[in-house]
Amino acid sequence: MGHTTRDQKQLLTRVRRIKGQAEAIERALEQGTECAAMLQQIAAIRGAVNGLMAQVLEGHMREHLGDVAATPEQREQDLEQVLSVLRSYLK
Repeated sequence: MGHTTRDQKQLLTRVRRIKGQAEAIERALEQGTECAAMLQQIAAIRGAVNGLMAQVLEGHMREHLGDVAATPEQREQDLEQVLSVLRSYLK
């Protein structure tokens, strides 16, 4: 996928931030941190994952669905793939 290669540095930064946030929750659980602080961190992770999803999804849609050289059949297949991923993500 070209867009993930092109945006690799940004995407890796997002993933590493999410990883750090998850590790912070793990430490908080081990230390018996108050639940309100953990809830705030969980909400932050959710926002970070949503941002990552939006960035990858946008790149995918621009590259695959916006490809003028793609056949109508290929576009339909790409659209179905995106819709399937969105359905599972939104569950």
